[in-house]
Amino acid sequence: MISQKMKTLVSNNSTIRAMFEEGKKLSKIYGEENVFDYSIGNPNVEPPENIKSIINEILNEEVPNLVHGYMNNSGYEDVRAEISSFVNKKHSLNLSKDNIIMTCGAAGGLNITLKTLLNPDDEVITFAPFFGEYKNYVENFDGKLIIVPADTSTFEPNLDVLREKITSKTKAIIINTPNNPTGVIYSEQAIKDLSSLLNEKQKELNTSIYLISDEPYREIVYDDATVPCILKYYSNSFIGYSYSKSLSLPGERIGYVVINKDMEDFNDVISSLNVANRILGFVNAPSLFQRVVAKCLDAEVDVNIYKKNRDLLYNHLVELGFTCHKPQGAFYLFPKAPIEDDKKFCEDAKKFNLLLVPGSAFGCPGYVRISYCISYEKIENSLPAFDKLAKLYSLRHCKINN
Repeated sequence: MISQKMKTLVSNNSTIRAMFEEGKKLSKIYGEENVFDYSIGNPNVEPPENIKSIINEILNEEVPNLVHGYMNNSGYEDVRAEISSFVNKKHSLNLSKDNIIMTCGAAGGLNITLKTLLNPDDEVITFAPFFGEYKNYVENFDGKLIIVPADTSTFEPNLDVLREKITSKTKAIIINTPNNPTGVIYSEQAIKDLSSLLNEKQKELNTSIYLISDEPYREIVYDDATVPCILKYYSNSFIGYSYSKSLSLPGERIGYVVINKDMEDFNDVISSLNVANRILGFVNAPSLFQRVVAKCLDAEVDVNIYKKNRDLLYNHLVELGFTCHKPQGAFYLFPKAPIEDDKKFCEDAKKFNLLLVPGSAFGCPGYVRISYCISYEKIENSLPAFDKLAKLYSLRHCKINN
């Protein structure tokens, strides 16, 4: 008999994954070319060309136990040194290898960070819309996720509501920028204002509040947008990074956590993250791909492919009458559904073999997420299906939100 906790999790299994499995079923019925699966953020852009040659070079030239063996729970020292130097150069920082913990992707990074910080009943605050697994990650360690409702005019953090939500139980704030599912990049001013508020609340409550920035989409940005680095603005801050999107390596589960060098109890935090890596069962980040990413820190996928997809789909949807903010990053659109019941809207979309994810899965009902990391040709072929869906709701042209 499985645990009661797992019974609940199984019954509330991921809406995104459920839609992904639905896509497989529909493809068997109608043919893969006739099903338009916008449900999951699985990059379609190929990894950089040199990844394969780098893997072969490592396997052929390095000592096997340095490629496949155990290492410090933080990861290889030389890999962490390379990454810290790269981050320093990019963001004008002064980090060392000791500020880097190699992790099993951003998800592994978030879990070891929350394991390090949370006592039972501690509260973690996040801003809707948010990646739904945050709730499960927090509850893994008997914490409670507190949600700040979305400011749908901008989809930036609503700091007025945040101020009301922070209590003596607040241990951490999670932000995600560029954001999944909106594609919004939190502005530098928003980060500065958030940092000021947290510093104020730390003094008022005589406590430590940590800021965790989940950044798997940091490199997927458009139109010369920039993503502010929170380490410059707030001392008690972490960054969780992943190469899943920046190098199109989601299945390799490789990423890292950056710990601000000015963090309170820095040494204790580092020691705890190392222990958490071990006892949560990760033990260490994948050894081969630690070596791989260290050799291609300057590499990147062709973001213009995603931009081309964004422009095609965004322009078509707003022409049909959907209201949607134009994404600055990531590879998602988050249009407003023409009815309040976003789940029903997604069910109606399936009539035209369109697989969309209801916004309620991200704490923001009344919207839908469309993941456009699929082929341009597939998006082109899906446009008539969106036309039919719009016609079903008698949509008309509306003002475009930029």
